[in-house]
Amino acid sequence: MKIEALDPATPLIKQFQEKSGPITLVNVFDVPAELYDEFLKIWQEDAAYMKGSPGCIQTQLHKGIAGSRLLVNVAVWESTEALFAAFSKPEFQQSAAKYPDGITAYPHIYEKIAVEGICVA
Repeated sequence: MKIEALDPATPLIKQFQEKSGPITLVNVFDVPAELYDEFLKIWQEDAAYMKGSPGCIQTQLHKGIAGSRLLVNVAVWESTEALFAAFSKPEFQQSAAKYPDGITAYPHIYEKIAVEGICVA
């Protein structure tokens, strides 16, 4: 699997250096139809590992509709430090290496912001 920066000015490693929390990881996956079942199997293993890691609050996978090949994982973490600790473990790196070529991931980390009258941070 290839990992690309959704925002080229802010690669994932730079985001991990920012001390923030709680944070939301939004990871968009481009998965060709012929790799969909294999992707889901590997993602399930990865998600189970991450859910069991300290600091993971929740995760949810979404699939694009109308034949879209895009899937989106939305995961809430206590902090960038907790996410980086789980991401950096050899067990996760070995599992992540199982994804086949042809899949591209676009992970990006977000934090909530307040918009007056609409939402709170």
